[in-house]
Amino acid sequence: MIQVRGLTKHYQVHRRPPGLAAAVRALFSRTYETVKAVDAIDFSVGEGERVGFLGPNGAGKTTTLKMLAGLLHPTSGDVTVAGFVPRRREAAFLRTITLVMGQKQQLLWDLPPADTFELNRAVFDVPRAQFQETLKELVELLEIGDVVQKPTRQLSLGERMKCELAAALLHRPKVLFLDEPTIGLDVSMQATVRGFVRSYNERYGASVLLTSHYMEDVVQLCPRVIVIDRGRLIYDGDLRALSHQVRPDKRIVVRFESANGVVPSAADLARFGQVVSAEPGQATIQVAAEDVSGAVARILAGLPVADLTVEDPPLEEVFSELFRSNRRAAGVT
Repeated sequence: MIQVRGLTKHYQVHRRPPGLAAAVRALFSRTYETVKAVDAIDFSVGEGERVGFLGPNGAGKTTTLKMLAGLLHPTSGDVTVAGFVPRRREAAFLRTITLVMGQKQQLLWDLPPADTFELNRAVFDVPRAQFQETLKELVELLEIGDVVQKPTRQLSLGERMKCELAAALLHRPKVLFLDEPTIGLDVSMQATVRGFVRSYNERYGASVLLTSHYMEDVVQLCPRVIVIDRGRLIYDGDLRALSHQVRPDKRIVVRFESANGVVPSAADLARFGQVVSAEPGQATIQVAAEDVSGAVARILAGLPVADLTVEDPPLEEVFSELFRSNRRAAGVT
């Protein structure tokens, strides 16, 4: 569904020092530098696949999504989405995709979402019967039956985000570009949006390319991740494999049997591995993956354990380490 080969987007940016004199000089002579927002990346996404598109702020994620949606023209490279060239913005292409940006909105502020839905039906020339059927499904999946007739300005952030998703999917697109769709939402609403995206993907076989800084979005939705940093692709593959590759250690979370919640001393805990945290009633110990069985056995034999779990390191730490390693290798601080 998505084929990207050598995709590049460079900008010419003028920079000048502050001050009036520098501003006057800039009127007559400017020096430009090239900013490589996206630098020759390759990847593909299959039909019905859910892929996380990750990277730090400024890595080029949103720029890439805009090029895939045809909003920006690439400096160089070849892109096809569902067989179309995005920059041509053909009507059939626009009916195939949708781009949802968590920090932008298409809902009309003083009108209810139902009016935006009708507007989108006309824009995409959706047959009335299909529109009614799809709207009914989306309203049920997103549980927005009681809000679509209220003015948008009276809706909460979570209600608006759900209505944004409904408006973006009324034409049943086969490719979803989701840029931070859960930003600013509470934990419960994030879970609702994730569940909806998964249901839509499974029901219609839509391909999903998702950017998010909430790692739970990625864990719950995306078995595969594409990671970029400073415009260049640095990883494309299985999410769990990335975690094991970058941080092969494990964390043992121990909860202690103790009436007063006293934790064993740091010296006691250090006998079993690196102490990540220790607080009343609980401690987290980091050990090498191959030492997990032995460490668990020693902990059970030597400490008053009420409960014990073995976990992978947090994904936030995995990605931080991946970015640090990549920049060290590139000689960038």
